[in-house]
Amino acid sequence: MNHATVIATYSRRMRVALDDGREVFARIKGKRIKPVCGDQVEVEPIEQEDDWLITKIAPRRNELTRPNMRGQVEILAANLDYLVVVAAAEPRPDWFIVDRYLCAAELMGIDACVVFNKSDIGIADARYELDTYFDIGYDVVACSALTGDGMNNVRNLLATHRAIIVGQSGVGKSSIINGLLGDQVQKTSAISDKSREGRHTTVNSAMISLPGGGAIIDSPGVRDYAPALESSTIASQGFREIRDAAQECRFANCRHLREPGCAVKAKCEEGSISPRRYESFKRIVNLTEQLAEGRY
Repeated sequence: MNHATVIATYSRRMRVALDDGREVFARIKGKRIKPVCGDQVEVEPIEQEDDWLITKIAPRRNELTRPNMRGQVEILAANLDYLVVVAAAEPRPDWFIVDRYLCAAELMGIDACVVFNKSDIGIADARYELDTYFDIGYDVVACSALTGDGMNNVRNLLATHRAIIVGQSGVGKSSIINGLLGDQVQKTSAISDKSREGRHTTVNSAMISLPGGGAIIDSPGVRDYAPALESSTIASQGFREIRDAAQECRFANCRHLREPGCAVKAKCEEGSISPRRYESFKRIVNLTEQLAEGRY
């Protein structure tokens, strides 16, 4: 029996790193198993071929998921211990997407950070939101992949982790990885002049070992993202400040929406919980309920 780690995905074909250090291509046995980047798998060689065969996926420690348009759960990556969500001066940051990724990290039981790229263009408009994340307890780094400013801080955060880098299209995830590697390994593209939105540049997920230690999984940019939740009642567990405040709610089963004696709403009204973060929480609750009812 041979063990390997999935380090790149190409539909039904994968690239895996064997325990002896070799990297090989592998196909998937049957249609029931669906490996993703980060999976630990069992593999066997195929006679008279260079490809290997993936026969089994080991139990996962965690999964980064999202619901697809068919109401099913799509697994994006597995066995992570850190999530890097990137926003940037351009395209305009969607902080609700940032919140949704951070919610996913909380529910996975892993740490996360917010990286604000393209700080050379400007950071003033983002300062309030970045300070909010810092106050909650997240790592926050401002950097410019173009000039190199702040890149050492990003490098230090990742040195001991197997992380995934996520965010809107065009925020510069591949450029950040290139800066960490010191080479133009990942494809990059400019922001569309017409839409000012990012073009999708990464087709498949790939795990990249970093020179200073650690590894990072590059993933396709998105226009939108939401974690796949089993129930809307779980959403509060994905927001640190709401989870903490909920301990003081009048009712143990408080949903933090319209219930009397809700400590979460009280703290939001007094300003100790960001009203925008609270709105983000409510949006995830509503979305999860819509998906459960087939209304999305």
